[in-house]
Amino acid sequence: MKTLIAYFSVGGRTKKVANAIKKVTEGELFEVVPVEPYSEGDIKWMNPLARCNKEKIGKKDVPVAGKIENFEAYDTVYIGFPIWYYGAPNVINTFCKDYDWTGKKVYLFATSGGSEIGKTAEKLQPYIKGAKIIDAKVITGKDELLAWIGSHN
Repeated sequence: MKTLIAYFSVGGRTKKVANAIKKVTEGELFEVVPVEPYSEGDIKWMNPLARCNKEKIGKKDVPVAGKIENFEAYDTVYIGFPIWYYGAPNVINTFCKDYDWTGKKVYLFATSGGSEIGKTAEKLQPYIKGAKIIDAKVITGKDELLAWIGSHN
C-alpha cells in the first residue's frame, strides 16, 4: 500500500499538516505549486479584483508546475489545501484533473481561518472520478490531526 500526500499551501499552515501526515503515514509528499505563484495581494479575498476572486468566479484552471511520476502506484491519497470560498482552491481542481483516480481512496484535509469543511468533498468529487473520498476534515491542531489519522488505520 503506497500513500501520497498532495497539498497546496500559501501561508505554510497546510504544509505543516502535510508534513505531520507524512510522519504518521510514511507517505510521499507532493507540493501542488501553481505555475504562477500567488502573491500576498493575489489572496486578499476582500479585494474583489484579487486573483483568487477572479479565478473562483471565472471557474478558471490554474496551471500546476510539476507532475507526479507513477501516480498509478498510489492507492491512498491525502489532498490538502486551505479552504477558499467553501471549497478547494482552483489550483487543486486543476491538479486533480491531470490524473486517473480510478480505485483510489482519498482523504481530504484542509486548513481554514474559520470555515468548516462543508460540501468541499462533493465539490471536488467531479475532479477525481473513480476515487472514493473516505473522509474530509478541517484540521485545527496536532491532537485533532493524530486522532483523525488514527481513526483511518
